[in-house]
Amino acid sequence: MKKTLLALGLATSVFTLAACSDQATDDVVVSTSYGDISKEDFYNELKSTAGQQALEKVVITQVLENNYEVTEDEVNAEWDAFKETYGDSYEMMLGMYGLTEASYKEEIKLGMLSQKLTEEVDKTVSEEDVKAQYEQGKYELNARHILLEDEKTANEVYEKLQNGEDFATLAQEYSADPGSGANGGELGWFTVGRMVPEFNDAAYALDLNTISEPVKSDFGYHIIEVTDKREVADYGTFEEKEADIRKTLVGQKANEKLIELVRGAKVDIKDEDLKGALANYLPAETEESTDKEEAK
Repeated sequence: MKKTLLALGLATSVFTLAACSDQATDDVVVSTSYGDISKEDFYNELKSTAGQQALEKVVITQVLENNYEVTEDEVNAEWDAFKETYGDSYEMMLGMYGLTEASYKEEIKLGMLSQKLTEEVDKTVSEEDVKAQYEQGKYELNARHILLEDEKTANEVYEKLQNGEDFATLAQEYSADPGSGANGGELGWFTVGRMVPEFNDAAYALDLNTISEPVKSDFGYHIIEVTDKREVADYGTFEEKEADIRKTLVGQKANEKLIELVRGAKVDIKDEDLKGALANYLPAETEESTDKEEAK
């Protein structure tokens, strides 16, 4: 578990302190000759230093705990292995990162829960999936896209393209991607796995100089055109790349599964300052989706 320990940051310590503060019997956390520090002051300080990171960790842990099981014996076995690795200096190692036995065991548990999810996903990745990714990876693509925030506008822009209107001009006018939009939608060269899965698969399935129908991803709706394609030099054989490709696919699918679980938990962050804590897991709230929710 060396990697787990050395990867820990401020969020762990902040979470531990925050949990302790909730157990206080009054509003004063610390009293000095210069005045008192209230629970509210303390909470705001924690929130400003690592609030979003700490909240993300708490929510992810809760979600995983409710979908996978890690026993106390499993955690203790990993803890014993950690102590054996560091010997008499294990307490010093914990202290360097502001950890206690209890808080580090929580880190162990989170790591093992994540591993359970990964093991589950690994079973769903077939050899055919790996071969398909290998075939895609033989090539680099040069493409451009127009990113639209809602399906209605995406269909309207797609129809304009079908009627012969200029792709670059429409990208400059409509694209929600500030990076490529101003440049006529140009993305330059990219390899397999560099784009989100929906975009990647759609782009690699396109013939040159054909325009895709709107492709939905968490970023919105992409209209894609692949303008050039070339072989990757010294790409390697399937046998040489199989293990790395499988690892990449499992990682992608594990992330997708975690996003699915977080969304299924119906997370509602009450503190406005922490709203962005789960931005990597929850879809961006658009005006369109808000209107649909209000209409229900």
